[in-house]
Amino acid sequence: MKGRRSRGSSPVSQHSVRLASCAAVCVQETVAGVVLLACKEALQHHGISLNMEGLVNLQLSSKSVGVFEAFYNSVKPIPLISSNIEVAKAGKVPAGKTEIPFEFPLNAKGNKVLYETYHGVFVNIQYSLRCDLKRSLLAKDLSRSCEFIVHCQPQNSKVVPTPVNFTITPDTLQDVHERKALPKFLIRGHLDATNCLISQPLTGELEVENAEVPVKSVELQLVRVETCGCAEGYARDATEIQNIQIAEGNVCHSFPIPIYMVFPRLFTCPTLETTNFKVEFEVNIVVVFQDDHLITENFPLKLCRV
Repeated sequence: MKGRRSRGSSPVSQHSVRLASCAAVCVQETVAGVVLLACKEALQHHGISLNMEGLVNLQLSSKSVGVFEAFYNSVKPIPLISSNIEVAKAGKVPAGKTEIPFEFPLNAKGNKVLYETYHGVFVNIQYSLRCDLKRSLLAKDLSRSCEFIVHCQPQNSKVVPTPVNFTITPDTLQDVHERKALPKFLIRGHLDATNCLISQPLTGELEVENAEVPVKSVELQLVRVETCGCAEGYARDATEIQNIQIAEGNVCHSFPIPIYMVFPRLFTCPTLETTNFKVEFEVNIVVVFQDDHLITENFPLKLCRV
């Protein structure tokens, strides 16, 4: 969403400071907007500053704390970008509304890499703006923060879709003991691609060719796999992002069921692999029979932006 600039608001008692809020900005573009001051009467201040910050916050799941105690105690946010500007020197703001424009170049410093905004469970990549208005010792400083969304620059390389065909029967399941208890069934289908554009839906088809027990439900489950670690070890955790039911009840046999899933923006990002963390994605096709037997077929996904 190239070139979009951000606007937004947040009231603060008698005097309010309003800031640029959520908007999409590409790496190497400019974060621009206005600081809007709304005052019922003239306001004396000791300077107005604006700080931009980007951080990767990592944390371990509770099950991993005892295993990686050394890593747990050394987890610190990874700074990606930090910049501060003075938008107004000490002075007085007149009564009414005052707009102060600002601009920040969104360029990584040194050898840092700016990753896309991502809200996960154990990995969070966030970018924020914070405006501080300094006042006298007897008056409370005013401060307001907001998040803005960062996209990676589209890559020049093209992604060639690689369709994946699948067949699910009791014999294809990994659990040998479970196979004996399952009813006989045959499910075929395909995914149009497992190397996916994050801006395009995941698509495909599925057919229940035959099943001894009627089908109760067919679902698509999107999963994020987050890995955090260092020299002491790595903790890998999978959590569900969303679950979409694509069929309910005993579906007609040999009838194509469309597979269609949109990737939610804040909870997915291009697949990431760095020294300290990884963010990967998978999709599960889950079939539940009326006798409550449940089977799952897993497909690793690679998400990218072009």
